[in-house]
Amino acid sequence: MSEPRSKARPRHRRSRTALAVGVPLALTAAGTFAYGGDLGVLGSTALQASAATPASTTSPTPSGAADTADGFASVDSLGQNGTYGGRGGQVVTVKTQAELENYATATQPYVIVVAGAIAMNPVGKEIKVQSDKTIVGQGTAGHIVGGGFFLGQGVHNVIIRNLTIRDAYQGIWNDKDHDFDAIQMDGAHHVWIDHNDLRHMADGLIDVRKDSTNVTVSWNKLSDNNKTFGIGWTENVKTDITIHHNWIRETEQRNPSTDNAAHAHLYNNFLEDTPNTSIGSSYGNYSRGSTRMVLENSYFQGIKNPVIKDSGATVVQRGSVFSGTSGRNESGGSAFDPKAYYPYSLDKAADVPALLKSGAGPRASLGTATTTASTKAAAATTLTVAKDGSGQYQTVQAAVNAVPANNPSRVVIAVKPGTYRELVKVPSNKPHVTIQGTGGSRKDTTIVYNNASGTPKPGGGTYGTGGSATVAVEADDFQARNLTISNDFDEKANQNIKDQQAVALRTAADKVFLDGIIVSGDQDTLLLDTASKDRLGRVYVGNSYVIGNVDFIFGRATAVVDKSVITLKKRWDGSSAGYIAAPSTAANRKGFLIANSTVNGDVSAGTFYLGRPWHAGGDASLDPQATVRNTNLSNAIKSAPWTDMGGFSWKDDRFAEYKNSGAGAGGASSNRPHLSDAQAANQEVADWLAGWTPSAS
Repeated sequence: MSEPRSKARPRHRRSRTALAVGVPLALTAAGTFAYGGDLGVLGSTALQASAATPASTTSPTPSGAADTADGFASVDSLGQNGTYGGRGGQVVTVKTQAELENYATATQPYVIVVAGAIAMNPVGKEIKVQSDKTIVGQGTAGHIVGGGFFLGQGVHNVIIRNLTIRDAYQGIWNDKDHDFDAIQMDGAHHVWIDHNDLRHMADGLIDVRKDSTNVTVSWNKLSDNNKTFGIGWTENVKTDITIHHNWIRETEQRNPSTDNAAHAHLYNNFLEDTPNTSIGSSYGNYSRGSTRMVLENSYFQGIKNPVIKDSGATVVQRGSVFSGTSGRNESGGSAFDPKAYYPYSLDKAADVPALLKSGAGPRASLGTATTTASTKAAAATTLTVAKDGSGQYQTVQAAVNAVPANNPSRVVIAVKPGTYRELVKVPSNKPHVTIQGTGGSRKDTTIVYNNASGTPKPGGGTYGTGGSATVAVEADDFQARNLTISNDFDEKANQNIKDQQAVALRTAADKVFLDGIIVSGDQDTLLLDTASKDRLGRVYVGNSYVIGNVDFIFGRATAVVDKSVITLKKRWDGSSAGYIAAPSTAANRKGFLIANSTVNGDVSAGTFYLGRPWHAGGDASLDPQATVRNTNLSNAIKSAPWTDMGGFSWKDDRFAEYKNSGAGAGGASSNRPHLSDAQAANQEVADWLAGWTPSAS
């Protein structure tokens, strides 16, 4: 695309009776997020006799079932090598308390998929989970209501993921009579609690007690409770625990309270006390007894006494942000170096609120992959890339070239940390390719180049917008994970080049899954296209960052940007002005859906549009669509957030919002259409994906 656009012949305005077009498609789940290493083999284990009948003994393998923990849960100790849960055991789906209890208390390994809301009877019941278990919610449907889980002495190798555990509250705020926790450990080890929503319980949300150790608590939402997270209840100084990327809000105390922990590593957490509510914080992170705590790059919003420590405890603080806090903020003493125990990578503290609002809590389809893990394990091939020659290939393109034409199964290109300045193209005859960074952060592995649309080609002519892409994907079933794709074309230094559109990533394929990546550029950053006008091209962007300023999410694909951060940049001359989305949707197709995300950036207020209609080539038959829903909008968004383009009125196309929040949100008007609840019910993530459930592989 070029900007400014040439005028095209306006078309006649079409009458509309509804903003939504097309027939809603029913799916059981939508979108997916998965973290961790390559999938391992999930074998079959015979079911022990019991009173409960399994809901399914041939359940689909959860997409995250082979993920392994990070942090202290990944450290080999006490005879346990990391934490991998029930991997290697049978995959079962449960819908009742009896089924859940049957498998969770069994002695053999299981991957237990919770496929609905299970109300505990009696209220407060804590199922006694045994070793070697993964308990994972199916999509966002897995709820434990009125009870939780107990991990007793010696229980080990347990993963609890993607669940909502809620509502055991008995009406007593500081309840000392009902010990109804969401998750309690007494002497357990190697436990990973990840991507859960824990709230409104009678006692604590998480209790790590009685020398429990090698615990990682990551990417959870912890809210609406008096006591959040207690660690200790022992005279011994034994517990090793990592607490990272958790959103703790509307909680009063124990955020967490860490007593006599040998090593407590807290980083990239967001503690938020919302003003003018009935719940107020009394303190934030508390280092008690003889605890040694390292606190890094967290964000404290409105918290009273954000960091406190006992005289015998230590707190080493680095890089956190304290906004609107008051009272004690303490540090002192020496602690330990977490990197002596495990690798990790920090996000910037300033990015933490947006990152966790978009990424914490249950993921839409973790736990619903439709291919069995044994099939994946048998099919997957891994090619390694390393600049220093320690891999099979030194460039990403060389690894792509090594993929056989018309490969029938998944090939993972594992790219070691580093900056790879190269152009990468995945041609249409090489489907099922995953490019995955192997570093601890998506920032560790970067693929970057600097072509623009007007950059001269060696053989004559210029690249054009699509040809400027750093990474071009033309093969179906492509995945990118845990890396950065960038176009660093310098507009200011190249004012002699007229057409300055510079694409970082172009996709022209179906079933493209972009998971946990950064896509960075200026104008035309992310081109989401289809192989041809008559071909469907579905793209799911999850848990990612997209950065740019002009039309930087554009194209004719049917695309979802979900639980991600869209960051607005100033232009090369320091001015603030731009457009997020420029869909070029065919009639009767879905366009762009931005959902459950955050729009932010260091730009001036009221300077950016949400989008405009791109009628590529002046094609009046197109019907561009963009819906932005359930998304936090910064004050950079204009009060009239849509605008015309190339002689075509946005009001003739499909642009709408639904239940957005933040300073940039606004009420419905003729210049700011909102979906009704009925319309919004047909504009969910599942409607966009039309029968495809993205899953990590």
